[in-house]
Amino acid sequence: FFYDPQMHGVNWAGLKEQFGSLLKDARSRLDVSNLQSNMQAELSAGHTYTFGGDVEQVQRKSTGFLGIDWQLTDKGYQIKRIVKPAVWDTEVRSPFDKPGVKVKAGDYIHSVNGVSLDPEKDPYANFEGLSGKTVSLTTSESGNKEDAKQLVVKCLSPNEEINLRYLEWIEDNRKMVDKLSDGNLGYIYMSNTGRRGQRELVNMFYGQLDKQGFIIDERFNGGGALADRFLELLQRPVVYNLHWRHGKDHTQPIKTNTGPMGMLINGWAGSGGDGLPWAFQELEAGPIVGERTLGILVGPATGHQLIDGGGITLPGARLYDNDGHWFWEGEGVAPDIEVWDDPNILLQGRDPQIERVVEEVMELLKTNPPKMTPAPEREDRNADDLNKIYKNQ
Repeated sequence: FFYDPQMHGVNWAGLKEQFGSLLKDARSRLDVSNLQSNMQAELSAGHTYTFGGDVEQVQRKSTGFLGIDWQLTDKGYQIKRIVKPAVWDTEVRSPFDKPGVKVKAGDYIHSVNGVSLDPEKDPYANFEGLSGKTVSLTTSESGNKEDAKQLVVKCLSPNEEINLRYLEWIEDNRKMVDKLSDGNLGYIYMSNTGRRGQRELVNMFYGQLDKQGFIIDERFNGGGALADRFLELLQRPVVYNLHWRHGKDHTQPIKTNTGPMGMLINGWAGSGGDGLPWAFQELEAGPIVGERTLGILVGPATGHQLIDGGGITLPGARLYDNDGHWFWEGEGVAPDIEVWDDPNILLQGRDPQIERVVEEVMELLKTNPPKMTPAPEREDRNADDLNKIYKNQ
């Protein structure tokens, strides 16, 4: 199944004997999975994964969340802030960020289902096992329990809480790009190159076509598919233009961006998250800023089930470029401009990578602004004028 019949030059039969001899010491399915993973790792190739099988199972208790940041005061636990995504984004909201709910940042939460929050414990200790559950809270503006009112809300699941904070991060980045560029640049985030990433690209691209250029952020991109159709959209050429008597002239296709672009990458982007910036670089679509990507483009892979229900994946192909070079497996795509996302700067509410890529694209905007060809001078097309036109051709 592996794309290279020579198995990258390793002694595969020897490895089978070496790792197989350790099976007698395995005490659990996880030990077997560990041996499988390490054996596959000898290939030095991406998309060689081990998963599942007859593993021990545990009963999980998921915590319920509220989509807030807490702070502890001498009066108890207070809502420091409510996590909010873009105003138009309804995928997930904090239960306090909904119509009719009058709880706000600065209010206190005293109890959950009648059990008081203990200031000596994490406030979410009271929310154990309440993921997705409807609960009764007592809240107050003053911090005095005598002023408390009862409120019924539905807790978020851990995944919903993560997604809510992720959506807020995207919106904060969009606002940052908008501010740094004086409203000239749009911001597109792509979490992967699969279905979600495609939705994000389409939503954010079409929603910001009034901008003069774009920042494409693919940091932490989890991959999925290859990037050709994404770049076809981002670099869609103007084929011709339409002039209207009673309307505004426009390009055809109408929905296109002719301004400059820049891309953000980091070491948490891999697979399709390697392929996207690689294609961006090959097409010379714009500057790439950030840190080197993960570097796993031996693939795509096929999955193979094992007798106990587990499985492995093996890549049956590998990418190479038009110059006949393999993709830099294990090295990744290097940025044109390396910028470290210094945590000390991030804590200040800044993003050094975003700041630099905006600076670069704004410079390009000076020399390569989006433009549309103006309509030519009108023609007189009566018989005499047509004869003159044809004689001059």
